[in-house]
Amino acid sequence: MDKQEKEKFVVGLHSRLEKAKGTFLVDYQGLNVEAINRLRRELKKVECEFHVVKNRLLKLASEETETVLIRDHMQGPSAITVTYEDVVGPAKVLVDFAKDSKHLIIKIGQISGKVVDTDAIKRLAELPGKDVLLAQVLSAMEAVPASFVRVLNGLIVKLMNVIKAIEQQKEA
Repeated sequence: MDKQEKEKFVVGLHSRLEKAKGTFLVDYQGLNVEAINRLRRELKKVECEFHVVKNRLLKLASEETETVLIRDHMQGPSAITVTYEDVVGPAKVLVDFAKDSKHLIIKIGQISGKVVDTDAIKRLAELPGKDVLLAQVLSAMEAVPASFVRVLNGLIVKLMNVIKAIEQQKEA
């Protein structure tokens, strides 16, 4: 890459890092091209990007973004995973891939301007996905009105029973 290409690359990566909700820094040393491509495909399924970048260029691109918080860990062979929405999905993919391949090491990450270490990323990977969480919230929200309707129905039934009892009492 010549100087102009590097400058263009840094500007493009900087704009992606500005939009990112979270980034994860990994050590990929020892992974072959086939494994890296498989990891990229898995990460693409959860709508995030995986870039193998020289540390110097990554440090330049991370200036004035939240990713600058993990700058000190940009040493040795590094690749960065960038996510724009869901941070649980990429964490799951990286943790699962690291379990299968001993060559992938999760160094550190940042989510919305907060640094998260490897243990926090592993705990994050244990959470249910965004779709599951939304479904749980929706079912909880749906349960409240349904319970309210059942309570009101019970009151009406009791009122009807009282009226029926009064009617029978007056007839007698």
